[in-house]
Amino acid sequence: LTKLHEEAQPQLKRIRQQLNNLLIERCPPKVKTRAKRDSSRPQPSMMMNPSTEGLAGKAGKTHYLVQVGEVANLYKTSKRRHPATIQQQRQKPKSKLDLHGMKREDALKALDEKLTQWIDDAMSGPYPFVIPVEIVCGGGSQILSEAVEQWVKQNEKVANAPRNSQ
Repeated sequence: LTKLHEEAQPQLKRIRQQLNNLLIERCPPKVKTRAKRDSSRPQPSMMMNPSTEGLAGKAGKTHYLVQVGEVANLYKTSKRRHPATIQQQRQKPKSKLDLHGMKREDALKALDEKLTQWIDDAMSGPYPFVIPVEIVCGGGSQILSEAVEQWVKQNEKVANAPRNSQ
């Protein structure tokens, strides 16, 4: 290694001298300047917001895609799914319940009545004994939407459908 260094030293010295002779100057980094506003350009006029009538969005959902059936086979984010389960989840809902125009109490009663029918349909169907169901509650004042959301959370045999099936 020492012999190699001795052989390369004259060449390295020559290269070092050439670099020093170039007088390379270091430049400070460029500073970005902000564009000054041109006062000769016309400024856009301030526009008042139009009335808020019809612009407000609805807070809740207008429909719910849920799964009804055997508790052990309902959608769980932590479980891996069989290809058959994935195929079934992508099916269109077999059953649909429209709650438009109902009062909260009537809607909950209709959901409870339909739940028994949906569970029977799921259990008489193929494995994994789960069926997709669509519950339509409409836009309105979101009272039905909140009621359906609470109903889904309270019933162990009902779960929100996975996002990829919607």
